[in-house]
Amino acid sequence: MAAVAPLKSYLRRPALRAAAHSGPIGLAATLSFRNSQVKKWGSICTTYGERLPAIRLEERRRVRCTAEGMERGLFVGRKEEGGFVAAERLKVVALVAAVMCLCNADRVVMAVAIVPLAAKYGWSTAFLGIVQSSFLWGYMFSSVLGGALVDRYGGKKVIAWGAALWSLATLVTPWAANHSTNSLLAVRAFFGLAEGVALPAMNHLLSRWFPNHERATAVGLSMGGFQLGNVVGLVLAPLLMQSIGISGPFVLFTALGLLWLVTWSFKVTNDPQECGSISKSELWLIQAGKADSSVIKGSPPSLRHLLSKLPTWAIIFANFTNNWGYFVLLSWMPVYFKTVFDVNLKQAAWFSAVPWGTMALSGYIAGAASDYLIKSGYSTTSARKIMQSIGFIGPGIGLLCLNYVRTPTIAAVFLTVALSLSSFSQAGFLLNMQDIAPQCAGFLHGISNSAGTLAAIISTIGTGYFVQWLGSFQAFLTLTACLYFATALFWNLYATGERVF
Repeated sequence: MAAVAPLKSYLRRPALRAAAHSGPIGLAATLSFRNSQVKKWGSICTTYGERLPAIRLEERRRVRCTAEGMERGLFVGRKEEGGFVAAERLKVVALVAAVMCLCNADRVVMAVAIVPLAAKYGWSTAFLGIVQSSFLWGYMFSSVLGGALVDRYGGKKVIAWGAALWSLATLVTPWAANHSTNSLLAVRAFFGLAEGVALPAMNHLLSRWFPNHERATAVGLSMGGFQLGNVVGLVLAPLLMQSIGISGPFVLFTALGLLWLVTWSFKVTNDPQECGSISKSELWLIQAGKADSSVIKGSPPSLRHLLSKLPTWAIIFANFTNNWGYFVLLSWMPVYFKTVFDVNLKQAAWFSAVPWGTMALSGYIAGAASDYLIKSGYSTTSARKIMQSIGFIGPGIGLLCLNYVRTPTIAAVFLTVALSLSSFSQAGFLLNMQDIAPQCAGFLHGISNSAGTLAAIISTIGTGYFVQWLGSFQAFLTLTACLYFATALFWNLYATGERVF
């Protein structure tokens, strides 16, 4: 509606009305709108309202009303005989959020299960870091390969194969732990290898299925599912282990993964143009809402060319820092609460779960806020810099405040603030890959994710050695805060929302 209303006022002028009747060339030469969305939707509505009078009046009204309604937001569907039908892109983002939830739930179960496993096998604190980081060994190697596969074969197949393989690895993890330490490390590395394709595939699918002014919201919803996976894993794992045994949560999440896989195979396509059930109005909305740069064809840039530009390094450093802090908190929060505040495993899981739950909500808020900024006239560059600054400076301050807490409740509050604000990065560097390199965003995501995975390995192992060496988590958390601040400065100096490649 917002895009169509200005069009109506322009078309009241006789010269413009005549240009509309003269054909698309005359109309393009006469109309000059500042907002690209108005131009694209204007051409669609003018086509149906002015240039094709032979179409039935009822059909013109139905298409226009549906398109205007869907322009208002992601959650608007269409009415058909027999009831209300949800927008196809809403179904896509719901299934993407579901698999991201399972992806993280499968991953975080080990952060809980490692406590009784360490007690059973007598593992040292330093060795806990090695076990936790073994997932990242495979994850680092599959990021670049997964990104390249996504660019070539599309997100649907790649994430489906990834989910099947990581579900299998989840199922055999308890057996591997009982068999030998080497078996456990190998299975965890294979698990990471399968999960490394998830984020590039998510970004690819959402860039195809959502117009630019909804993409940050879609990513926020999907990553909200990812963070809810932490909550699900941290809350259910202790309960299932107490009632069934250590294998309980691993079996449950494997079954859920296979159920999702069946649904995904029949309900989702790589591109909205391949979807047989999508309405014409929704397809037009998606196509009209994409920047011209995202559909320009040409040879993809070489790795050397990609790495020669500072905006690429801004993304790489942002991913490095984001994963450094994220995996420190993901892998060590239950141990942190158990060690520093002497709470039991079940309480530690709850204290650890609360921050992730709020992070899921704040990720959606960040996406909606970013889309609002762009709709309000802010440049893409400004929106990305604002969101990323909040996503780094906020967590840095929150981690510094942990130096002064004395109770687990207050610690949980500061961790909640830190993680909630870190989710604003989802509307920063995570979206920026499609901004600067739409043709090879999957490959760029793989490169930056490999750097982020290296950071996660260093920080996960480093935390264990720091705690064993100094007897405290505080020094490492302070180091992480300083890294947040330094990267925020680099990002604001060199990041851009314009196409570079």
